[in-house]
Amino acid sequence: MHRPIEDYALIGDHQTAALVGRDGSVDWLCLPRFDSPACFAALLGDDENGHWRLAPVGAGDCTRRAYRPGSLVLDTEWETDEGSVRVTDFMPQRDRAPDVVRIVEGLSGRVTVRGTLRLRFDYGSVVPWMRRADGHRVAVAGPDSVWLRSEPAVRTWGESFSTHSEFTVEQGERVAFVLTWHPSHEDRPPLVDPHEALRHSLEDWRAWSDRCRYEGPHREAVLRSLLTLKALTFAPTGGIVAAPTSSLPEEIGGVRNWDYRYCWLRDATLTLGALVSAGYLDEAEAWRDWLLRAAAGDPADLQIMYGLAGERRLPEHELPWLSGYHDSRPVRTGNDAVQQLQLDVYGEVVDSLALARRSGLKAQPHAWRLQLALLDFLEDAWRQPDEGLWEVRGPRRHFVHSKVMVWVAVDRTVRALEDDPQLPGDLDRLRKLRDDVHRDVCERGFDAERGTFTQFYGSTELDASLLLIPRVGFLPPDDPRVVGTVDAVREELAHHGFLRRYSSDATVVDGLPGREGAFLVCSFWLADALHMTGRTKEARELFERLVALGNDVGLLAEEYDPVGERQLGNFPQAFSHIGLVGTALTLFGTARDGEAG
Repeated sequence: MHRPIEDYALIGDHQTAALVGRDGSVDWLCLPRFDSPACFAALLGDDENGHWRLAPVGAGDCTRRAYRPGSLVLDTEWETDEGSVRVTDFMPQRDRAPDVVRIVEGLSGRVTVRGTLRLRFDYGSVVPWMRRADGHRVAVAGPDSVWLRSEPAVRTWGESFSTHSEFTVEQGERVAFVLTWHPSHEDRPPLVDPHEALRHSLEDWRAWSDRCRYEGPHREAVLRSLLTLKALTFAPTGGIVAAPTSSLPEEIGGVRNWDYRYCWLRDATLTLGALVSAGYLDEAEAWRDWLLRAAAGDPADLQIMYGLAGERRLPEHELPWLSGYHDSRPVRTGNDAVQQLQLDVYGEVVDSLALARRSGLKAQPHAWRLQLALLDFLEDAWRQPDEGLWEVRGPRRHFVHSKVMVWVAVDRTVRALEDDPQLPGDLDRLRKLRDDVHRDVCERGFDAERGTFTQFYGSTELDASLLLIPRVGFLPPDDPRVVGTVDAVREELAHHGFLRRYSSDATVVDGLPGREGAFLVCSFWLADALHMTGRTKEARELFERLVALGNDVGLLAEEYDPVGERQLGNFPQAFSHIGLVGTALTLFGTARDGEAG
């Protein structure tokens, strides 16, 4: 049986990440990058698809676990009849090769610990050749090589194509394991001192955490969300992956299973705003620069997502040898949504560039040329139907959110030209375009009888993205059309106190069978909209309930099933954590000493 998604914690080194279960098992790890094939894939199959467990003999789930304050260093502890033991898991910021360090420490008594390392390269499909060398266990298959050592050395043996160990620790004794990956055609990288690596990792994470400017209520939840966003950042390029996992289902046993190990332009403005507002300007600038590189080229070829370094080809494949999380198949890698037309991304890119300028990020000389090129494309393209924000795999439609974000792209460009007349651009033409788009949305996307905007032109369906209309400035929060939309979305998309993305009969919109849970970022948007429309008390109550959905170490997946009381979808999800940070800043951004501002 698979563990609940919320049973996992995240460790990472800013280039990849691993998921560690409450039972001490690493069940997901892709090496050397977020988007590389997994060498531990039990998360989407079973133990035979690869995992690494360290735990007391005969023990099940841990007694307690927690991150060390301000860090991504995880402590997992067990109380047993023989005594207590702690396993400390982390991935040092890499010099050349990725390492996973696991330090076992006796806390009391005398505890026997068992280790099982089952490496399976290429998403659990390739059993490596194992050998001993220089006190290491070495696994090799094709392009991959992994070295395992312990300090002090403990006896290991091979059994059932796995490496096993068993040893005892008393109070104060420590045994450290280091697993290192490198290309199989290269020499082994330099050895890492696990205890020095722990000290440096804690120093680095805490120095980063100390830069957080937010001091309002729920600071720990906000900081944990920011640490998660940092962990999901691919340091060499500044790109931020949507999640470190693939194919965790939006419905248990269903087919809504997607690969999220890529960088989405839709996250751009909200991510940038969260980083800037919390004081992380270096990370914001790196994300902005990644965005500029990814979006460069013919505006007609702008994609909704890219690889970690801006790669454009992300072909979707199915992995039939993996049974899927709780039999949720197919398991997919790559993402065919990369081929979709989503007009909202043009607005998100332009809005990000405008936010970067307002925030004082170092200017990039080609950014304005890119912005004008995007507007030239939109001048005709905005009248086209598209697949919309949610990447539906049904027919293209005139999604209201897409048109609103086109308006945002034009509006931000108009404002920039008004603020700086020295910038090149046809201001009169763009003002007319802005008015045309606004008029079109208000005439064709608003249901006057029900007093609400709709999901797409001519539809009676609603969409949680409509909650962003006041946030982006398309209409003021006190406009009756905004208030009516917020009320309608809140009522019709409600799911046990939270919010779905769109109609519960999702097949009408996205062409896929099954349903999904409450979409967490949409529920954060509802809290923002309630606050903007004068219902701050209700907004704060909703925010409190959303924060409480985080697991025991503060992590959120993409969705939540309020009936089964479990998290759903890829995990941890950047969009959910961006929503948490953004709503906290909206509700309490100027707070000090726990008082709301």
